[in-house]
Amino acid sequence: MSVPPVKVYSLSTCSHCKSTKKLLGDCTIKYDFVDVDLLDGQERTAILEDVKKFNPRCSFPTIIIGEKVIVGHKEDEIKEALGL
Repeated sequence: MSVPPVKVYSLSTCSHCKSTKKLLGDCTIKYDFVDVDLLDGQERTAILEDVKKFNPRCSFPTIIIGEKVIVGHKEDEIKEALGL
């Protein structure tokens, strides 16, 4: 079974974001991530607009697994979405 694409919008200082990245790493899942707080100017504005499309509250982590959006470090939901 193939794993859908995984994208994580996170903050570099957020413990829940770090836990989510660790979980994905421990499960050997390839994923893309953006630490939004490390971006500047127009790049940051553009990424925040992307996050708001998935999560209007713009809270972190916002995880997109295929078509599923998970807000927060919800280990069971993440594993289920990944088919683990």
